[in-house]
Amino acid sequence: MKRLNEQSLNWVGKRVKRIDGPEKVTGELKYMTDYHFDNMVWGKVLRAKFPHAKIKSINTDKAVKLPGVVRVLTHKDIPGFNGFGIVIPDQPVLCSDIVRCTGDAVALVAAETEEIAELALELIEIVYEPLEVVIDAEKAMTESAPQLHPDGNIHSHVVIKNGDTEKAFAEADIIVENTFFSPRQMHAFIETEGGWGVMDDEGFITIRCPGQYAHRDRMQIARALAYNPERIRVISSPIGGAFGGKDEITVQIYLALLSMHTNGRPVKIHLSREESVLAGIKRHPFKVCMKTAAKKDGTLIANEVRAVADTGAYASLGGAVIALAIEHSCGPYKIPNVNLEGFCVYTNNGIAGAFRGFGVNQVCMGIETHMDMIAEKLGMDPIEIRKKNVYHQGEVSSLGHVVKSSVGTFKTLETAENCDLWMNREKYKNEVSEPWKKRGVALATSFHGIGMGIGLPDYGAASIELLPNGKFLVAVGCEEIGGGNSTAYAQVAAELLNCDIQFIKIVQGDTFRTLDGGTVTASRSTYTGGRAVATAAPNMIKLLTEAAAEILDVPLSAVEVIQNGLATNDQNLTYQAIFNYLYEHHRQTKVEGHFILPKEKVEIQGSGGAPHHLYGYLTHVVMVEVDTLTGETDVLRVVSIPDAGKVINPQGLEGQAEGGAVMGIGYTLYEDVIIENGFHQTKNFTDYIIPTIRETPLIETFPVEDTPEQSGPFGAKGIGEVVMIPIIAAIMSAIYDATGARIYHLPATPERIFNALKELKKQKANSSR
Repeated sequence: MKRLNEQSLNWVGKRVKRIDGPEKVTGELKYMTDYHFDNMVWGKVLRAKFPHAKIKSINTDKAVKLPGVVRVLTHKDIPGFNGFGIVIPDQPVLCSDIVRCTGDAVALVAAETEEIAELALELIEIVYEPLEVVIDAEKAMTESAPQLHPDGNIHSHVVIKNGDTEKAFAEADIIVENTFFSPRQMHAFIETEGGWGVMDDEGFITIRCPGQYAHRDRMQIARALAYNPERIRVISSPIGGAFGGKDEITVQIYLALLSMHTNGRPVKIHLSREESVLAGIKRHPFKVCMKTAAKKDGTLIANEVRAVADTGAYASLGGAVIALAIEHSCGPYKIPNVNLEGFCVYTNNGIAGAFRGFGVNQVCMGIETHMDMIAEKLGMDPIEIRKKNVYHQGEVSSLGHVVKSSVGTFKTLETAENCDLWMNREKYKNEVSEPWKKRGVALATSFHGIGMGIGLPDYGAASIELLPNGKFLVAVGCEEIGGGNSTAYAQVAAELLNCDIQFIKIVQGDTFRTLDGGTVTASRSTYTGGRAVATAAPNMIKLLTEAAAEILDVPLSAVEVIQNGLATNDQNLTYQAIFNYLYEHHRQTKVEGHFILPKEKVEIQGSGGAPHHLYGYLTHVVMVEVDTLTGETDVLRVVSIPDAGKVINPQGLEGQAEGGAVMGIGYTLYEDVIIENGFHQTKNFTDYIIPTIRETPLIETFPVEDTPEQSGPFGAKGIGEVVMIPIIAAIMSAIYDATGARIYHLPATPERIFNALKELKKQKANSSR
C-alpha cells in the first residue's frame, strides 16, 4: 500500500485521544448488559450437574407450572441444528443425551423476574447416569480412556518437521531439555457474558450481545434456529472486555431461542461471575516438552517440541490454538532442524478456546528459557545469542519458509540492549527494598502471526458514507473490544479524506450497518480494518470530486481536495453542500472498500495453517524482586519494545503494551482456574487472583518503527497479542537471575518459588559435603 510522506501526516502517528474515551470514563456509555426494560423477561440457563453423564430423562412440568414462568425450553424446542462451534460445531446448544462438562446447558427458562427464573431452574428434574470423568489430557490420549466424542479424544494433531534433528543432536555441543506446565487462565473481563434479544411483530430478531464477530454469530444463530440470517440482526459492540473469551458463541443462541417465545418482549440473560467462571471459555493449559541444541558459538541447530493442550469438552478454537503454538514454538529464530508436534485433546475440564496470545504464550516460555540456559552455559550475553540466531526479512525461519514480510526482532533487541533498565541492571539489582529480598533483570523476545494463516478466508471490508450534516460514517465490521481500533480507523479515514477527525463517526459490530470484515482476533483488527478503510477512502474521494466537478461545472482535474472540503481556484465546497446535491439527484452517498489479506502460497504439510505471511514482534525487559522468606515476587519495571510497523496512535499502542504486560504478569505469577475431577474449585474472583493497580509496575514502551509493513495501512501491522507473550519468559528468567531457582510450572506462586528455593538450598548443602 502506498504510504504518505511522514511530514505530511496530520492524524496518523499522532497522540489522538480515544474517540470513545469520554463516554467510557464518565460511565455514560451503555453496554449491552446495562439495558433494562419495563416489559423485559429474564432468561436463565440450567447447567449440567455432573462433568460427564448420560441424560436419562428431563422433566420440566413443575417449572412450567411455576407462576411467573413464561417459557421453558429443552433440546426438543430447537428448530434447527443443535450445535455450535467456530470450527467444529460439536457443542450442543442444549444437551439431549449426554453432558461433557459442568458448563453444559441443558434447559432454558424465561420468567417475569430473575428470582422466579432461578427458582424455575431448581424445579427442572433431570435424571443423570454419571460416567467416568476424563481429567488428564495425556491419559485421555490412551486407548483405555473413555471416548468423549465419536472420533476419539484427540481433536487435532499437528506436526512440523524440518531437517534432521537426530543428526543435529548427535553433533551438538550443548543440549538443554525441560518440561514446562502452564495454567488455565480466565479472561476476567469486567462485563460477564450477557445481552438481550427481541423478536418484532414481523418476525425480525435483534440480538444485542457482546461478541467478537457479529456476522459469524448471526450465521450460528440462524443455523440453530433454522432461520433466514437476513431476518436476524446481531449488534456486538460495545464490549466490556473480551480478550478472545467472546469470540465463541456465549448466550446469543439462547437469547434468540427465548425471544421466539416471549411474544415480542425483550429477553435478557446476564451471567453471574460464578456462572461465567463455570461456563466461559478459558486459556488452554499446556504441557510442553522441549529439547534444544546449539553449537559452541551459540548457533542453534535443533529444536524438538511435544506440546499437549487440554481443550476441555469441546473443540472451539483448540485446533487453531495448538497449530499456532507449534508454529511459534521455535521463536523468531532460524533453527535448521526441527521436530515439532502438538496435540489438542478433549477432557471433561470445562471448555478452552481463544485467549490473547492463542497458544504462543505457552510455548514462548520454553524456547526463551532455553535461550537463556544455553547462553549461560556458553558464557554468552543473552541478547547476543538472540541477535545471532534471529531471522531477518528474506531469510528462512525454523519452519523452513522464507519470511517475506517485515521483521523487527533484531531492532527490538538492539533497543533493549540500550535501554536504561538493561544497561544499568547491576545498579538496580543492588537497590533491594529489604535485605532478604533479591532482584533480577532478564529479557525475552517473541512474535505472533497476524491474521488467519493459510487455509481460511481472511478479508477486510469497510464502508464510508457521507451524512446529511457533512460528516462521514465509517462502518467497520471489526468490533471495538478495548484496544482502541475505532480511534485508529478514524485516524486513517481523516488522514486519507483530508478532514478533521471530528468529521468522522465510527460504527462497528452491527450486521445491519457494517459489512462482514472478519473477526476481532489474530492481531488483525488495526491491520485489516485500517487497510479496508484505506481502500474505501479513495472511492469516497472519487465520489466527492466527481460531484464537485458537476456542481461547479469545471473539469475533474480542476477540483482539489482541501482540508475539510473541496475547491477550485476561486470556489470552495463543503461536504454538506455535496451531500445535498447527491441527495437531490438521488445519487449514492456511500462507498465500500474490500481487502484480502496476503498469505503464503504453500502450507507446511501437517501444520494446520502455517506459516503466516505477517508477524508482529516484541521484546520485553523486566525487573523483579523476590522475597526469599516467602517466595512472593513483585514485578517492579517493564520495558516493552514492540515492532508494530508504523504506529497509528502512540497512545493506543502504549495502552495495549501496558495492558498486555499486566495480563502477562497475572498469567505468570497468580492466575489459574483450578478444576478437580471435572468440578471447578475456583468459583469467582475471591479465589482467583488477578493483578490490580498495586501489582502494576512502571511500564515503558519504546516502539520500533524502522520496519514498516508495506501491505498495512500507512505501514502498520497488528500488535494486540504479542504484547503479553515474552514478558512471561522474562519474568521466569528474572526470578532465576535473582535467586538461582528456575520455575517450570506456572503460575510461579509464592509456594512454588519458596519450594524451589528450599530445594536449591538443599542441593547446595549436599554439594558442599
